[in-house]
Amino acid sequence: MQSKIKISPVPAVLLSIISVQCGAAIAKSLFPEIGAAATASLRIGLSAIILLVAFRPNLLALQAKQWKYVILYGLSLGAMNMVFYFAIERIPIGLGVTLEFVGPLILAIFSSKKALDFIWILLAAVGIALIAPWTSNGLDLLGVLLALLAGGFWAAYIILGGRISKIMKGGEAVAVGMLFASILILPFGIFGGGLNNLNPKLLGLGAALALLSSAIPFTLEINALKQLPARTFSILMSLEPAMAALAAYLFLKERLSITECIAVACVVIASAGSSYTSSKAKS
Repeated sequence: MQSKIKISPVPAVLLSIISVQCGAAIAKSLFPEIGAAATASLRIGLSAIILLVAFRPNLLALQAKQWKYVILYGLSLGAMNMVFYFAIERIPIGLGVTLEFVGPLILAIFSSKKALDFIWILLAAVGIALIAPWTSNGLDLLGVLLALLAGGFWAAYIILGGRISKIMKGGEAVAVGMLFASILILPFGIFGGGLNNLNPKLLGLGAALALLSSAIPFTLEINALKQLPARTFSILMSLEPAMAALAAYLFLKERLSITECIAVACVVIASAGSSYTSSKAKS
């Protein structure tokens, strides 16, 4: 049964970010046990099952246009998650999140029509640049390229999510999209061999990962995308690298430097400013 609880778009995006970062901590703990491909398969596969049961979309009732966009949406969603997991196997998660955000940031720049919007974009960009350890020695080039590629899929996910949200109910769109994401990812998990190591404990962690990293945030985001412009959504999502840095402090006991604190402030101000100007324009 579809929930009747309504969450306004900005809080929905913020809750999505928190949920994803909690899930990221679980995912990181699964990597040594089953690997990135199997972790992504477990996350997306279980999410698809949860969402299909929860929303029970009528696949036979979908029209050609709906099929077109929901398949593309699902493939971009699946590719984004799998490629990102491959990236953070090779580089720190904070850097991976930061590099991945290049995709949505570029989308925000090309979508902007007001001079004021560029101030928020600039602040977000400064925050991202300060968070990223660009000068780190021995940085894995393939990991960097994979994170940037994940950012490209993230931008596609934002665009396609905005379109599909206008022609399908949010929960149904995510459920069907997750089905196609699973079709894309599962072969990597199966042939990679990591799924052979599953046990009840890992399955339980996988279920929590599926809820926190996919089922909950993607449902929140698809409904937010129905009400927010793509550029506003993109800048709000700039909280991702800041939240990744905060999670590193809370869960890994990594202290924030003064530069990182300034970066967090830049990103928070950019997100708040974008939200304010967006709501003001609608009033």
